[in-house]
Amino acid sequence: MDKRYEHSISEPAAQQKWESEQTYSAQNNPGQTYTIDTPPPGVSGSLHLGHIFSYTQTDIVARYKRMNGFSVFYPFGFDDNGLPTEKYVEKKRKISAHAVGRSEFIKICLTETHEAEQQFKTLWQRMGLSADWNICYSTISDEVRKLSQESFISLYKKNFIYRKFEPALYCTTCRTSVAQAELDDTKQDSFFNDIVFQDKNGRDLIIGTTRPELLPSCVALLYNPDDERYQHLKDSHVTVPIFNFKVPVYASTEVSIEKGTGLVMCCTFGDKTDIIWFKQFNLPYKQSIGFDGKFTNDSGPLAGLNVKDARAKIIELLREQNLLLKQEVISHSVNVHERCKKEIEYIALEQWFINILDYKKTFLDLADQINWYPEFMKTRYRDWVEHLGWDWCISRQRYYGIPFPAYHCKDCHAILLADIKDLPIDPQEKKLFDTCPTCSGSNIIADSDVMDTWNTSSITPYILAQLANPTHSINSEENIFSDTVPDFLPMSMRPQAHDIIRTWAFDTIVKTWMHHKIIPWRDIVISGHALSGSNEKLSKSKENSKLTPEGLLATYPADVIRYWTASGKLGYDIAFSENQLKIGQRLVTKLWNAFRFIHEHISPIAHHTPSPAHPAKPGVALERRGEFIEGGIINEWALHQISRAFEQYKTAFEQYEFGSALNHIEPFFWNDFCDNYLELIKNQLFNPDSYTPEQVAATRWTLHEVGLRILQLYAPYLPHLTETLYASLYQATVKKPSIHQTQFADIQIDYIFEESARKTTSLIALASTIRKLKTEQQLSLKTPVAQLVIHLEDLNLQEALQKEQQTIAGVTQAQTVIFKQSPVKTNKLEEIDTLWHAEVSV
Repeated sequence: MDKRYEHSISEPAAQQKWESEQTYSAQNNPGQTYTIDTPPPGVSGSLHLGHIFSYTQTDIVARYKRMNGFSVFYPFGFDDNGLPTEKYVEKKRKISAHAVGRSEFIKICLTETHEAEQQFKTLWQRMGLSADWNICYSTISDEVRKLSQESFISLYKKNFIYRKFEPALYCTTCRTSVAQAELDDTKQDSFFNDIVFQDKNGRDLIIGTTRPELLPSCVALLYNPDDERYQHLKDSHVTVPIFNFKVPVYASTEVSIEKGTGLVMCCTFGDKTDIIWFKQFNLPYKQSIGFDGKFTNDSGPLAGLNVKDARAKIIELLREQNLLLKQEVISHSVNVHERCKKEIEYIALEQWFINILDYKKTFLDLADQINWYPEFMKTRYRDWVEHLGWDWCISRQRYYGIPFPAYHCKDCHAILLADIKDLPIDPQEKKLFDTCPTCSGSNIIADSDVMDTWNTSSITPYILAQLANPTHSINSEENIFSDTVPDFLPMSMRPQAHDIIRTWAFDTIVKTWMHHKIIPWRDIVISGHALSGSNEKLSKSKENSKLTPEGLLATYPADVIRYWTASGKLGYDIAFSENQLKIGQRLVTKLWNAFRFIHEHISPIAHHTPSPAHPAKPGVALERRGEFIEGGIINEWALHQISRAFEQYKTAFEQYEFGSALNHIEPFFWNDFCDNYLELIKNQLFNPDSYTPEQVAATRWTLHEVGLRILQLYAPYLPHLTETLYASLYQATVKKPSIHQTQFADIQIDYIFEESARKTTSLIALASTIRKLKTEQQLSLKTPVAQLVIHLEDLNLQEALQKEQQTIAGVTQAQTVIFKQSPVKTNKLEEIDTLWHAEVSV
């Protein structure tokens, strides 16, 4: 073995080996199937360290499950359609989708996303992700487009999907409707404006509003029916200032008597309450803000202005006519689009919706059928479902997405759906109907919207079911969304971050239940976010994203970065820590040096598994030629300690607590194995003639087995280093091509040697005492001790230590070891006639 671990050579070599040998293919790892619904990263720019954080944690789990005897189905996907990708392409190419035109823009997006996917794949492979790269999908591929369109048709026929001219959440910056799940709340400073309306008798009425620019969209005035101040307004009308048109007055218990003046104007639309009143009182729709964010021509003096300028203009006009009584500075919460962080408007248009409000209780019950890790994350899901106020709008007014496979008859308003055999289809590129089957009219137009990207991401279990059983190909007329539940469902595990519980987790639960009345996965594992030093979420849109994976990989081994990701706790955010990387680097160096030290001492030993005829039992470390050979208390202690650590490791991993599992390995490797076990057996390894052949054989076998188990336990975290060490030390005898294809069950280390462990602990304390005494005297640890007198009372302990007399002499450099049954109170080391003598009690 080389003196130093050269990760720049070993990591690419390991990656190339895994790819050429198909190490992570499920077919090469037989066992019970374990399926992972891996998040397809959005193709909307470069990857940041936050991606590395969460995706590596998933890989750690996948590697553990594979070594625990499962055939892990671990494909990878790319979410490369929808608004995020469009914005990425527009920014990179410095173009506008609307200016370029639909067809040309889609071609550009396809080119850019393909290039980005290759870059993503290269980075993931550099990080050692053990996904099966032969099983990949793209959410814009023909296969996935077909599945997504099949899902839409299926749910439409089941009456879960409807189309309606409906007020919708709309982002005028991104020029598309959005779903409630795509909103963020932010605090903004604004003004509460008191504006003068006039009643039918010309008397002033004061209305407080934060959105005076919506006056041209005012369609009613409202008051609380219990408010004595405004009873005279019942069944009357008022005049809107500046625009001088009349609107009716209604009573509504939704109006707060205490807030403002107790009078509220209803505009189409300022907020959700306006929409409630719009429907309740059958009010007219007056659109002031266009889809481009500019005020329409019907808005008089505000025409052509954006919202900010229109607000300033209307305030100016109100002041000129003495219709603005006062302004009060306020700070209030507003909805912004999570993508662009711009305020959302409410605009009515024809939209496709999935009915979720009628099934909220069902979605709450489904959450209880899924195992949540950590459990408290289920509360976040429940809070989201309980506070849902909108059906899921799945229409988007963009170009690069999956089109709805639908046409519309302008004569009878019938909706015409494509047949499965025609999928995937772009209705704007291919005409299916010459005449309407309902009315025989020829006035048929293609649906021009595309699907919300989450509408496709929410069927990832079905995408993966197709990948696992590709009989449902692009040319198949078989419908995967038929009433027969795919054997693939429910999947084993969904890993994801906590911020998309309200989108990806919820939407997938919705779609899987609507299709097959089943949960999508048995376990959902929620990761936190990686934060910068200033506790901001690491993302592509933040300056802190300059802390790139590529930059770190130029400095640190991939395994060191993976070690940092494992320090996170499920569900909790974690700040990026370069100090943790340095700790990981020390671990890599320590592992290399430790195995380099033991390399020559374990190489002759064949891999050993106790046979059923001679099972392992207390007091036995090695079976050889059908005879049992005593292992000695030191070897038995090492086997005992690694067995305990392994059980704790497994217990943590079964709860997906990979960080806790790592914490059970570290003390054993650093303290028990390196600091103590290797030190105790050094003399035996370097002076084997001073010991019996049986003692040496037992030690070398123990070293072999414990060392292999250590590599296995670290393998999910440090896959490159452990692969390299395994190839040098174990592959020839274990006969498995890769450490990652070995299983924990291959090594029968399940030993409980309580008594030997207790006695070895005393021996370790003895050696530690001698080291301490030498240090206090400023002596080298190699300084010989002429005579070591050990005082103890326990006869059983004395008998055990006497068997290890040569080991004690070796580790303490004692020329003579004497045991006495008389405890002393003080440990001491003193020089007598230029020779050092030690006297200790155990």
